Amino acid sequence: MKPAAFDYVRAEHLDEVLACLHRDGGEARIIAGGQSLMPMLNMRLARPKTLVDIMRLPELSRIELKGGAVTVGAAVRQAALLAWPELAKTLPLLAQALPWTGHVQTRSRGTVCGSIAHADPSAELPLVLSALGGAVHLRSARKRRHVPAKEFFAGMMATTRQDDELIEAVSFPANPRRCAFREVARRHGDFAIVACAAVATDNGVRLAVGGVADMPVTREFSHLDAAALDDALNAFAYELDARDDVHATARYRRDLVRLIGKDLVREVSP
Repeated sequence: MKPAAFDYVRAEHLDEVLACLHRDGGEARIIAGGQSLMPMLNMRLARPKTLVDIMRLPELSRIELKGGAVTVGAAVRQAALLAWPELAKTLPLLAQALPWTGHVQTRSRGTVCGSIAHADPSAELPLVLSALGGAVHLRSARKRRHVPAKEFFAGMMATTRQDDELIEAVSFPANPRRCAFREVARRHGDFAIVACAAVATDNGVRLAVGGVADMPVTREFSHLDAAALDDALNAFAYELDARDDVHATARYRRDLVRLIGKDLVREVSP
């Protein structure tokens, strides 16, 4: 199939982007890498009035380490972040997860913020943003706001972004602490059946799970003995409300949460 007709705007400056969003609201869509949006356009699952291309805006193509956080602009491709020299030192969890994000070809085009905007519950980048307690930087013609990841994701491919807002950047707290990532998928690069990320905290471990619920879910685990940890992970696995689908049964997903979760919690615990 081919997309429905739309107006195309190749933005030359940020104000032009914001003006289009202010004018057309929900009938405008931002395109950066296009790895998620283009298939939706071709299948006519998305039928925007206006498509706004932001990839030529240098102010959105920056990766900055400032104030204890790494800020990634809306036009930064996943491959560029993976190749950033400071990644392994400042964001080791992201360094572990990014190679699992699609394939070399899709990472060379897809953007970090595009994955966050798409909000697929099986995607790795929303999971890492949630695990690290990151934030999404939203901007409209009227205001700017920073929304924590736990308040940004609202359900299956749903977010709290308003129709006139652009995801200007996302920020990941620089976290050199012990961390771990693991994923089970049918093939490397496919969306996860279950993905887990764990980060050491002052009081124990934060575990994030993707691919099971409608969005990434995090849970704090204090220092527990083996039996108590098993019970806590079992309760967590059931609270995620896993469902059967063509890829896996709910029971299989719960088993993976328990097994992978236990391994990761042990791995990052002091």
